[in-house]
Amino acid sequence: MRKIILAGYGGQGMMLCGQILAYAAMLEDKYSTWVPSYGPEMRGGSAHCHVIVSDKPIGSPLIPCADVLVAMNQPSYDKFEELVAPGGTLIYNSSIISAGESRTDIHYATVDCARITEELNNPKVGNMVALGALNTLIGCVKEASIKDALKYKLGYRKEDLLHVNIRAIEAGRKAVIA
Repeated sequence: MRKIILAGYGGQGMMLCGQILAYAAMLEDKYSTWVPSYGPEMRGGSAHCHVIVSDKPIGSPLIPCADVLVAMNQPSYDKFEELVAPGGTLIYNSSIISAGESRTDIHYATVDCARITEELNNPKVGNMVALGALNTLIGCVKEASIKDALKYKLGYRKEDLLHVNIRAIEAGRKAVIA
C-alpha cells in the first residue's frame, strides 16, 4: 500500500496528478482512493489531495502519515513535511522551495520543475514532471498505465496536449534517476 500526498497551489495541477495516479491504479485492477482538498481561494490558494494505491481493500481514504509527499510550493512543504513517515520520501519542486531538509529519517528528492518545463517550452506541465518523478521513485503503477490514464483524462478535446504531457512525465523520471 502506498499513501501519497500531492500538494501545491491551486492551478499547479496536483489534483490532476492524483486523479491520474488513482485511475492508473484502477487500470491495473488495484484499489485506489483520491480525496481532494481545496483552500478557500481557487487558483493560487492551497490545494492538496490524498491518494492511496493498494493491492488490498483500503480501510480509510485519509492519510495521517504518508509514504510520499510531493510538495510543489513552500507552504505545502512546510505544512506536510511532518506527515511523511520515517523511511518515506519527500519530493519537492526545487525551483521555488528552499527546503532545508531538516529530517534525517526520510529521503528527499529534488526536481527543478521550472527548468524542465522551460526545456519543454510549456510552463504548465510541472505537475506531470512531478508525477513522473513520483512514480519512478515509488513505482506503484506501470508507466504505461499512467499514460493510458492521462489519455483518458485529457480526452479527445485536449488530445493535442498529450504529447507534451508524456514528455514531461519522462523528463520527471529522468530527473530523479540522473
